[in-house]
Amino acid sequence: MTNLPAPRPTPPAVVQLPDGTWAYTDQLPALPAQVPVPQVIHVHQAPPDRTIQRVALGAGAGGGAVAAGVYFGPLLVAALTSVAISLAIAALVVALVCSAVVSVVRSVAGADGQAAAKAVGKARRRG
Repeated sequence: MTNLPAPRPTPPAVVQLPDGTWAYTDQLPALPAQVPVPQVIHVHQAPPDRTIQRVALGAGAGGGAVAAGVYFGPLLVAALTSVAISLAIAALVVALVCSAVVSVVRSVAGADGQAAAKAVGKARRRG
C-alpha cells in the first residue's frame, strides 16, 4: 500500500446566486426545504377495492364512510353469495322432487298416469 498525500481542499469559487448576488461557494446560504408535492391518484386509477373509500374521502364524508366501505363491502358480497347458493340448492331440490314424482306416477298408474305425467312434463317445460 502506498502512502498518498491527502487531497487538497478546493479553493472557494465565486458563483452568482439566482437572485443576482455573488457569493463564495463555501459561504452559500442554506437552501429552503423542499415542500413535498402531494400524490394525486384519480378515482379511475385506483384499485377496485379502494375506489369507494377514495370517493368517500374525496367527498368529505369522513372516516365513517371509509370504515363502512371496508366493513360492509365484503359483508355484502358474502351475504349475496350465501343467498345465491341457497337459491341454487332449493332449485336443485325442486327439480329432483318433480322428476321423482313424474317417475312414480308413470310407474304406478296406467293410462291415466301416463296422461298425468305428460301434463306435468308439459307444465314443467313451460315454467
